[in-house]
Amino acid sequence: MALSQARPGRQGIITSVGRHVGEHAAEMERRLLEMGFVEGAQIEVLHEGPFGRDPMVVRLDDMRVALRRAEADLVQIGLTGDAP
Repeated sequence: MALSQARPGRQGIITSVGRHVGEHAAEMERRLLEMGFVEGAQIEVLHEGPFGRDPMVVRLDDMRVALRRAEADLVQIGLTGDAP
C-alpha cells in the first residue's frame, strides 16, 4: 500500500520508493532516498494534518519526518502489526 493511504498508528516496512514517471517524481524520489526512505526501513504514521490530511508525520527508524501526501504516495509499505 502507498504510505499516503496509511492512517496514524499504522506501522510497516518500506518495500519500494519511486517507480513513478516524470522529472518531478524522479527528483522527489531522490530526496526521499537521501532522507532515509529506503527498502527495509521501519516506518510508523504518527500524525495527519487537519486539512486534507496534509502534511503527515512519520517515524522513520529513529527520526521524525513531515511529508506531503504527494511525497508519501511515492513510498510503498508492507503493514506490520494489528490495526489500531
